[in-house]
Amino acid sequence: MDDRTYTADAEPGDTVTVAGWVHEIRDLGGIAFLILRDTTGKIQVKFEKDEMDEDLVETGLNVHRESVISVSGDVEEEPRAPTGVEVTPESVEVISEADPELPLDPSGKVDAELPTRLDNRTLDLRKDDVKAIFEIRAEVLRSVREAFRDLQCTEINTPKIVATGTEGGTELFPITYFGREAFMNQSPQLFKQLMVGSGLERVFEIGPIFRAEEHNTPRHLNEATSIDFESAFYDHTEAMDACEHVVKAAYEGVAENCQDQLEALDLQDEFEAPEGEFPRLSYQEAIDKINATGELDEPLVWGDDLSTEAEHVLGQEVGEHYFITDWPSEIKPFYIKDHDDDEEISTGFDMMHPSMELVSGGQREHRYDHLVAGFEQQGLDPEAFEYYTKMFKYGMPPHAGWGLGGERLVMTMLGLGNIREAVLFPRDRQRLSP
Repeated sequence: MDDRTYTADAEPGDTVTVAGWVHEIRDLGGIAFLILRDTTGKIQVKFEKDEMDEDLVETGLNVHRESVISVSGDVEEEPRAPTGVEVTPESVEVISEADPELPLDPSGKVDAELPTRLDNRTLDLRKDDVKAIFEIRAEVLRSVREAFRDLQCTEINTPKIVATGTEGGTELFPITYFGREAFMNQSPQLFKQLMVGSGLERVFEIGPIFRAEEHNTPRHLNEATSIDFESAFYDHTEAMDACEHVVKAAYEGVAENCQDQLEALDLQDEFEAPEGEFPRLSYQEAIDKINATGELDEPLVWGDDLSTEAEHVLGQEVGEHYFITDWPSEIKPFYIKDHDDDEEISTGFDMMHPSMELVSGGQREHRYDHLVAGFEQQGLDPEAFEYYTKMFKYGMPPHAGWGLGGERLVMTMLGLGNIREAVLFPRDRQRLSP
């Protein structure tokens, strides 16, 4: 359909062919209106019954909602029309007829439960507000890539089928790989570290990760998108600087390029890109702040991880986007380096939103002997990770990095109630199709 005109480009005086979906039909007796929708918007098609060919009117008014049609005709100014113009049709072609019984209402006039929406995602994305989420998500990824290029990063792609997990044998999806056991990768962590020891030095990756967690909550997925960064000759503070730069860039890209989408979500007046530096609290300062509120049943002590409730309490105290630094070494992964002057405290950090953790990162242990000792302390067999550990014998620079949850970033940015709303086809404990 090379001669097709998008509805947003139709101007009074034009003769056009527009194509899209039947959004609505309003029959007022002697005159009727069909609203045609395409990816750029909607346009009104006017049928004056007594002045038009009977077959043309019948074709246009008997077609079911959500059918795909093509309309050719003249565009006229009409201030009362939804977009200020309307088409007087010379021809109407039904390209693909829709079933009259739809599983959900793409006009949005009748709400549908999330499971029904996810079962019928193609129809669901015909709604302006749902489509807006994924247009914003695309802008987030575009802006993030630009921010990484600002940081002189090289984009990489690492394997998603691996012989061993990133952090041992937990939360892994096993698969059969030509008669051998393999796993879906939990994280690109070990591979991106190997890259900073190569000639690339500073890298990023945006790709899927797989975690066989039993969680069934509004913020957990079993297949998610991880936005990863790693740089040679960075320490944990410089990695946090890079993280802040990337997250701010994502917000700024949406603010600059997605005003129509924000309006579709009714966020145009409240959406703001973060300004200023993100606060950085030590783990000890964080648990002190939480305990001072008195809102937990039991006060936190050194070595406790932060529960969801504790994160929410702290978020209410601190606000949006802050770092928790200097975590206890015992609750961070083996590849996180400890502070040189205190082995009980790691260089690990998390970046938080009031509702959840978004980022986990830190400086990595680059010294071979210390790395192997870390494996053994966590009950892991270093020989199972020889492809990784042996490269630390050949000149591995100090390095640091982090991983950011892509869906969590979009979810918190837009205030979505469920992380599945930020995924086209989510994978969780119950959902494997579509």
